[in-house]
Amino acid sequence: MTLEPQVVDQALTRRFLLDYPREAAHRIETLDPKDFLDAVAEQPVHVLLPVWRRLVPATAAELLTRLPEDLQSGLLGEMEPQDAARLLGQLPEQERQTQLARLPNSVHRELTTLMEYPENSAGRLMNPRVPAYRGTLTAAQALDSLRREKMKTSRSLFLIDDEGRLNAKVFLQDIAIAAPETPLRELSQPVTAAVQSTAPREEVSELFEKHQLLDLPVVDIQGRMLGMINHSSLVQVSQEDASSDVLAMVGASREERALSKPFFSVKKRMPWMQINLVTAFMAAAVVGLFENTIAQYTALAVLLPVVAGQSGNAGAQALAVTMRGLALREITARHWLQVMFKEIRVGFMNGIGIAVTCGLGVYAWSGSPGLVIVIASSMILAMVMAGFAGAVVPIALVRLGQDPAQASSIILTTVTDIAGFFSFLGIATMLSGLL
Repeated sequence: MTLEPQVVDQALTRRFLLDYPREAAHRIETLDPKDFLDAVAEQPVHVLLPVWRRLVPATAAELLTRLPEDLQSGLLGEMEPQDAARLLGQLPEQERQTQLARLPNSVHRELTTLMEYPENSAGRLMNPRVPAYRGTLTAAQALDSLRREKMKTSRSLFLIDDEGRLNAKVFLQDIAIAAPETPLRELSQPVTAAVQSTAPREEVSELFEKHQLLDLPVVDIQGRMLGMINHSSLVQVSQEDASSDVLAMVGASREERALSKPFFSVKKRMPWMQINLVTAFMAAAVVGLFENTIAQYTALAVLLPVVAGQSGNAGAQALAVTMRGLALREITARHWLQVMFKEIRVGFMNGIGIAVTCGLGVYAWSGSPGLVIVIASSMILAMVMAGFAGAVVPIALVRLGQDPAQASSIILTTVTDIAGFFSFLGIATMLSGLL
């Protein structure tokens, strides 16, 4: 019985792939894809599976798309879900959706869930289509790979072991000046920091700042590399979030843009304007309680906006500092007492300074020592209350699981207006004999 040479080649290839999957993966990564595909296109899924999980993700993804469709679906369906998700992350969006559509519904749902990361997490910030390399690759081969793929990277390449775990990095400048035959492992340095894909953006920011990084690798729970976050990407996202926080603090939608349609803008703004109207009526009701006092001493009506305006400014300053501390993780909800007492002290000292200046101005205008005492004492009290509210309101909202940027400003305005009106008119009523 004579065997066809093609049958013999396939049998030998199958034996090699089954017995030496690690060596096969290393060999495949050095071959032209056409030569490799001719050798494995007829191999079954269970033969290719051990090899595929040992290929570097970028190579595994590229070669997968060149296989027959039945092999593509078979490999993705039989792989460990985490490996399949990592491989799909290397593909362009359209190709990824095509691959997922060929899979059974249960596998499709499982992989889609694995590739969805929480909002503002490292997984959302990372670029998954970043090449990883083996330490055995030479400097010349690495540079050729970068030129061939036209891949824009940061200032370093990351090295992985046979299981895809991150273990070192190499700076591009070191590769560029090294001898062409130098293995990357001889140029490598330890990875100073890495972050898991589910880590919040605040942790990512801390690592960039602490280690002075330009790029940060993202890994899964087993330490296998999933992608990389560039510092520029983090800065861009932070700027976008900062601008959206400004919109939220004044009751506008985070989704609204300068050229949004008028109806969309009205729909997003109107609810908060209605809420603001209710709070304005609450402040007006406080003024109404002292209607007789205002009618008797008309100078109070002139000075009322001064107290409310100063307390509003003081509260806005305390609110901004507290929210920045929360955003940068300088403080947490557990620090509310420290922050509150600090802002109360600041409000008291600022209140004294403003009260002296305001008192001098009021005396020059009215010549009434009693009116000076009223506005000076109410100014101090109102600014203390403003500092208290500016510190406590955002922390309380965080503790309640709410977005402090969305509601803090409206609540703060209500508190400062009511505190300013009540303190000024209340003290004026009590000291009416001095007016």
